[in-house]
Amino acid sequence: MTLLYKVYINAAEKKNTINPNIYGHFAEHLGRCIYEGIFVGEDSPIPNTKGMRNDVVAALRQIKIPVLRWPGGCFADEYHWKDGVGPKQNRKKMINTHWGGVVEDNSFGTHEFFELCAQLGCEPYVNGNLGSGTVQEMSEWVEYITFDGLSPMSDWRKENGAQSPWKMQYFGVGNENWGCGGNMRPEYYADEYRRYATYLRNFSGNKLYKIGCGSNGFDYNWTEKVMEIAGRFMDAITLHHYTLPTGVWQNKGDATGFPEEEYYSTMINCLKMEELISNHLQIMNKFDPEHKVGLIVDEWGTWYNVEPGTNPGFLYQQNTIRDAMVAAITLNIFNKYSNRVVMANIAQTVNVLQAVILTEGAKMVLTPTYHVFDMYKVHQDATLVGSYVDSGTVEGHNIPNLSVSASVDKDGALNITAANLSMTSSAPVTCDITGMNPKSITGRILTGKVDAHNTFEAPDTVTITDYNNAKIQDNNLIFEIPPNSVILVTAK
Repeated sequence: MTLLYKVYINAAEKKNTINPNIYGHFAEHLGRCIYEGIFVGEDSPIPNTKGMRNDVVAALRQIKIPVLRWPGGCFADEYHWKDGVGPKQNRKKMINTHWGGVVEDNSFGTHEFFELCAQLGCEPYVNGNLGSGTVQEMSEWVEYITFDGLSPMSDWRKENGAQSPWKMQYFGVGNENWGCGGNMRPEYYADEYRRYATYLRNFSGNKLYKIGCGSNGFDYNWTEKVMEIAGRFMDAITLHHYTLPTGVWQNKGDATGFPEEEYYSTMINCLKMEELISNHLQIMNKFDPEHKVGLIVDEWGTWYNVEPGTNPGFLYQQNTIRDAMVAAITLNIFNKYSNRVVMANIAQTVNVLQAVILTEGAKMVLTPTYHVFDMYKVHQDATLVGSYVDSGTVEGHNIPNLSVSASVDKDGALNITAANLSMTSSAPVTCDITGMNPKSITGRILTGKVDAHNTFEAPDTVTITDYNNAKIQDNNLIFEIPPNSVILVTAK
């Protein structure tokens, strides 16, 4: 029996602007994310501009990367920024104790990060060291970056080659302080946040957006206590949630060659993002009824066992159609809550976890997740509109058949992104449109077997193709989504 799925969209029900920062990224000093992945140095035979890989920068600009979080992650709370400025030959070397025990030579530091953001055309999001750093160290970092007056930090920045300060809006006061950032209790962290944040000044017309460390997934007590004690001193609080197929950290499951049940358990764990956002927002609302504090999901994505033969501390994993499904579902959820979710940062940009790009020497591969970000960039700065899905659940599994989001861009085009979560059944969709009379329709699709992926030998196995089977009928949009596929339909 063929099931028909109904989607109802009211283009006149304009809700809120979708913050582009929901489509943000995260680059930590972890494995080959920064070094080899983004930064190769000016002497590298790999084409680069001031040490940044030209191919990676161009690919990230293509998906309109809006904001980049750096330097961590767990690395942030052992990072001492003064080690990463000045002549490279004089910079201190250290052991990256969190990730692989390799030498960190600090050749990529503050100046290099702001150069990267300038090349990408994105906003910088700097995460400060509360765990092992000092108030003075954090305060002076903000001064070094943003102050245009007379001071030792401003003078030092000029000596190091940056005559003018940079603009920096987003600053995180610590990371995962419930764990690798100090194993703190929420009450203790909240008091420390208040102390550190006091000394983060707004210099030279630069207005800081101060971000507090939020919960690890379902730890609602952390959000409760931090919001109660420190909420009024912050602009946003974070949330971290990773999708594990097995739900067990000791054996998370493999990135490829996984069984059917692990595909569906991945979808189930991914969909928990909506429950988490909804529940944490309810707690935030108790202490912030005027919604002055935003929610930032600055670490999210899939986490599997590392690829065989790779350094277990480098967190290198392949990226398949299954990951594309996770990205599509999660971004649809972020769109839905974009009145309160002000930023999100997938972990991580290159060569780590659910990366959008993989590199090997001079070679570069765009992953299925990258292609989802490329399709979904139409939602950036668009207006979220009302949508409702009547699709039932995947047979034998308690998950919805469809995940859908819809927005109207500045030119009046309606963009609908949809994912079919079933591994086996196509989804014939009738999309009932009110609030506009579509005259034309185009489509793009990402599809393939659930563990299909791109390699350096076959980089285009999974890629976006045109979708030409959508039509308009009685003000309805009619199209069919193959199993485990993501589609973008644009109506004008």
